[in-house]
Amino acid sequence: MTTSPHKRALVAAQSPVQGLPRRQLPFIPVFAQSVAAVAPSGAAAVIPVLVIGTAGGGGALAAFVCAAVVILLVSACLRPMAQRMASVGGIYSYTARGLGPTAAVPTGWSAIVGYATVGMAGLLAVGTYLSHIAVTTGLARGTPTGAIVAVTVVAAVVATLVMIRGIRISARITLLVECVSIGLVGALLILLLVTTTRTGAPVAAAMSWEGNAQSMALSVVVAVSAFVGFESSTTLSGEARHPFLSVPRVIRWTPVAAAALYLIALPVQAIALANAPDSVRESATPLVALLVSEGSTGLSAILDLGIAASFFACTLASVNALVRVLFCMGREGVAPSALGHTHPRFQTPAPAIAASMVAVTAVPIAALLAGVSPDQGLRIFLTLSACGYIGSYLAGCLSAPILLRRIGESTPAVWVLGTVTTVILLFLVVNAVVFAIQDGIVLIAVYAVIMAAAVLYTLALRRLAPHRLASVGIYDETQRTDLLPTAAFR
Repeated sequence: MTTSPHKRALVAAQSPVQGLPRRQLPFIPVFAQSVAAVAPSGAAAVIPVLVIGTAGGGGALAAFVCAAVVILLVSACLRPMAQRMASVGGIYSYTARGLGPTAAVPTGWSAIVGYATVGMAGLLAVGTYLSHIAVTTGLARGTPTGAIVAVTVVAAVVATLVMIRGIRISARITLLVECVSIGLVGALLILLLVTTTRTGAPVAAAMSWEGNAQSMALSVVVAVSAFVGFESSTTLSGEARHPFLSVPRVIRWTPVAAAALYLIALPVQAIALANAPDSVRESATPLVALLVSEGSTGLSAILDLGIAASFFACTLASVNALVRVLFCMGREGVAPSALGHTHPRFQTPAPAIAASMVAVTAVPIAALLAGVSPDQGLRIFLTLSACGYIGSYLAGCLSAPILLRRIGESTPAVWVLGTVTTVILLFLVVNAVVFAIQDGIVLIAVYAVIMAAAVLYTLALRRLAPHRLASVGIYDETQRTDLLPTAAFR
């Protein structure tokens, strides 16, 4: 029987998450984890166009500013917990220590939905954009499904091997790929801005407002999806060298860096696409289509490569976070215990990585073979991921003041911050649900069914295996070896 984490000794003989490498990652790889999970360069080339189509250039700019504020509020709620807990399970473990295990398990499921489906979207994007290079360079007339599937499988195999090999290698590759991607996409955006300025594109018309208050709320939700994943570095708290310093800093500055990129990319795209043909604006890859329509096939191929690189890094980072949540659940006994094992040599949660990558690869391939187009698949998986992330953010914001109260560090400011952020998130969620019902979208229902199953599973655990539920909430505790090497502590 697993000992409840709420009844442990002040100093543990060994960490409950023993097996993962402790206190090794410096600040930069931890920062790379969150940045890659957000995939700012890939998101900057895809998501602003979706919001521009709904709210216009001016409305999209306002939506992204509001989304950045919302995410910064969420970040402010999570930071106090990150400063006090080296949590391998991230928000899942924070919720366990704040709201309790009964609320934590559904929160964990919500986080799993978020990380898994964004990983699926990432792999699908890699397959789509790399395959599309043959089209943009004139080597092929279309992108066959078989080519996308083949590239997706190869990318999945490479990602799996990198993650099993170790978090250090994974973090370095993630950092390198994302830096190259940001450089490529950023350079192309600057070039696009210079080109559109010279051609006298209508700036005022491009920055117009469209839609109503409800569509604006939905636009903010879509814009929020461009920031999700910023908190994923919390799952590396046990492996970070200085977790109580580096992780809070990362979850503070990652949204700021992403917002800066988006607020530059969005006006450029709004102006560039203002006079573009309908075929370009309605394309699954509008920026690429715009470059192709202007005869810049080489630049469009570079943009394809940059976006694919960003989403590959996103897949690595998202699945790295996913497997640590599953690893945590496996150790606690609320998921198969095999998921709580680590590779004897590489000290990575190899069983969880293998199981996760099978699912993350199989689902998008099955969708493609079932006739779902790549752009439809991306929308489906990104929408589900936004649902999963926002659900876990709600739980995290509710947990923060309660957790701090339990350890005697609560303040009125924390309660106000948690309450305001929760109300804002609920407002956005309700508006998105109302719009989804009116528009006939079933993805919200899919997420609701998953969460209903999570609640039923939690109730079953509470009745049939209460000792397992009581063990939820493990984290990397202080060990005797962490203390000063004096006789008094031996």
